Amino acid sequence: MVGRIIQTDMCVSEGAEWLASRDARMAEAVALCGPLPLRRQADGFAALLSAIVSQQVSVASARAIWSRLEAAGLTGADAMAVASDETLRAVGLSRQKARYGQALARAGIDFDALRAQPDAQVIATLVAVPGIGAWTAEIYAMFALGRADVFAPGDLALQEAARLLYGLEARPTEKALRVMAQTWMPWRSVAARVLWAYYRVAKEREGIR
Repeated sequence: MVGRIIQTDMCVSEGAEWLASRDARMAEAVALCGPLPLRRQADGFAALLSAIVSQQVSVASARAIWSRLEAAGLTGADAMAVASDETLRAVGLSRQKARYGQALARAGIDFDALRAQPDAQVIATLVAVPGIGAWTAEIYAMFALGRADVFAPGDLALQEAARLLYGLEARPTEKALRVMAQTWMPWRSVAARVLWAYYRVAKEREGIR
């Protein structure tokens, strides 16, 4: 069963209000950070390929590589599946990322069908593809599919934001943050937006690196 889908800024605001009404620390963060971003994006092959391209490189580098992929007509599954190693290296993909991109292109994922699948099934389908880990799958579910109750506890910024907001002695582990996030159901995706926004504000105020 598919739960709530975040489609507009009003959905995000509804989730933020719900969280603030039940969690004093969330209320503090929401008041401090102001309106939260929608962060919706189109779903499909290109969204996941872009996530692979962005792994372990700077934002600027990822944008440059993506621009070259677009110029070469390689952001579609059919073109990526048959591209040569030389072609993929020429646009800036490492050997590993080229292999991941082609594995995704050849995986035969029915992206339309994912829209109707439960969160757990979506994530299980995606992590079965080489190069797609839990974080990438969760981010795709959150922002490409708009799932309201998905969280990415492996995200270091979320872990650090939780430490700061809740006054924890140490950054929570992925397992600990996953448990902590259960209190934010059914709006865990909005809770993630709150924590990311809080992290940015905290960095600016306190010089956190």
